[in-house]
Amino acid sequence: MGLIVIKKIVRIPGERAKVAVESYDDRIDPVGACVGMKGSRIHGIVRELKNENIDIVNFTENNVLYIQRSLTPARVTNIELDNEKMKAAVFLKSDQVSLAIGKGGSNIKLASRLTGYEIDVYRDSEEFEVEDVDLEEFADEIDEWVIDQLKTIGCDTARSVLNLSKDELVRRTDLEEETIDDVLKILASEFEDDK
Repeated sequence: MGLIVIKKIVRIPGERAKVAVESYDDRIDPVGACVGMKGSRIHGIVRELKNENIDIVNFTENNVLYIQRSLTPARVTNIELDNEKMKAAVFLKSDQVSLAIGKGGSNIKLASRLTGYEIDVYRDSEEFEVEDVDLEEFADEIDEWVIDQLKTIGCDTARSVLNLSKDELVRRTDLEEETIDDVLKILASEFEDDK
């Protein structure tokens, strides 16, 4: 019996391949053994396949860890599994989403085929709760006296204003409805890229 077993290979020819490997000897790192010193073993295969990307993944029975590894090179924040439906909701920071999906969706397709789970990628919601912008940052677009009005009702960040309804803003400030419309539009546009 070999010390290293290839559990599964999935590939999109010419694009990318993922190989799950496992070692029967705890002292042997199966990924390192397949890659070789400074990539010597894998480079020959990559060249032969006309520079197709090959990810070697350490197989594990732990499905959460296996999915996490299969989405390399993306760094996953959290994974929620539905084992009955074989679905996985994967949460990542926004700068990791495109890495997880890969060019033309190749990375996520292969990770799904490798693990047997249908993988859906989501931006980590906690990230957005933390992210906010101080109203002072909008001084070039919103008049200072308008910002002062908003601050008098306790709104000093963009999200604190957006969390209130237009009617409430009209009622609580001395601002015209038109001015509030403009303010909401300016503040909302700041977060549109995050959606």
